Amino acid sequence: MTAPTAVERTGLDDAVTLLQAVADPVRWTVLRRLAEGPACVCNLQEHVTVPGNLLSYHLRVLRENGLVTASRRGRFLDYALADDAHTRMAAALPSGAES
Repeated sequence: MTAPTAVERTGLDDAVTLLQAVADPVRWTVLRRLAEGPACVCNLQEHVTVPGNLLSYHLRVLRENGLVTASRRGRFLDYALADDAHTRMAAALPSGAES
């Protein structure tokens, strides 16, 4: 078994960070809701039992990890699952080829 190279280590760190982001129950609930289609923050609030400021924090974590996108519609902020979210989450999982 050899130590990972710097490039492999960066990829591993990215994968771990992404998996940590989705491992939170609130963020997982948000992702499940957005998998059904885009939603306004006010609609997401109905599906999670956290204060609005905490929901904003969780949405920021998901945005920073590239799993959701946000767009402004007047006073409202709509969120959607990023086009490559499924692919990126699957790629973060270990494969049988790795040791």
